[in-house]
Amino acid sequence: MSMLDKLKGLLKGHEDQARQGVEKAGDAFDAKTGNKYQGQTDTVQQKLNEQLGNRPSDEERPPQP
Repeated sequence: MSMLDKLKGLLKGHEDQARQGVEKAGDAFDAKTGNKYQGQTDTVQQKLNEQLGNRPSDEERPPQP
């Protein structure tokens, strides 16, 4: 069983909280780096949400370059 499978099992039923945590961590990273890596951070946030099965609505998704 992979690490991602274990995480998915732990997060089952708590997808919204996981998505909020990913967003909060990304925002904290952006604040700490002065938004220097904002594009990369947004991409990572999107990929994590997709992997966790948490697809945010279109208005919550970061714009695509």
